Amino acid sequence: MQLTRYTDYGLRVLTLLAVLPPGRKTSIDEMCKTFDLSRNHVNKIVHQLGKLGWAATSRGKGGGVTLGQRADLINIAEVVRALEPGMALIDCQKPYCHLAPVCRLQGILAGASRAFIESLGQYTLADLVSKPEEITQVLHFEV
Repeated sequence: MQLTRYTDYGLRVLTLLAVLPPGRKTSIDEMCKTFDLSRNHVNKIVHQLGKLGWAATSRGKGGGVTLGQRADLINIAEVVRALEPGMALIDCQKPYCHLAPVCRLQGILAGASRAFIESLGQYTLADLVSKPEEITQVLHFEV
């Protein structure tokens, strides 16, 4: 299973937001520079994370982006489900597979996908950022 870049970038953004000290905000431009990502990508991701309540944004002087809720309340499986457009590992309809009426592979892969999400459900964003100083050091990010 491979996650889309959108989900990958979303998890990166959340990780960065989670290591910000209280009161510290970041900007779209700072995140783009930190991860070497396009402004368009980061803007879309931050917008969606904000709609989901995982990021908080404010405009104007002193504005920026922060984590929208505590890291221990943000479940990784929920993030992946929200950011991934579809979790089906194969599409038997495009092009149509003539084996579909008798094939067991789709059911097996659906079970594997459920197990993948269940495994991710054991972790929160707090688990990803248990050593924030290492993360900020590797990213060369000033807190």
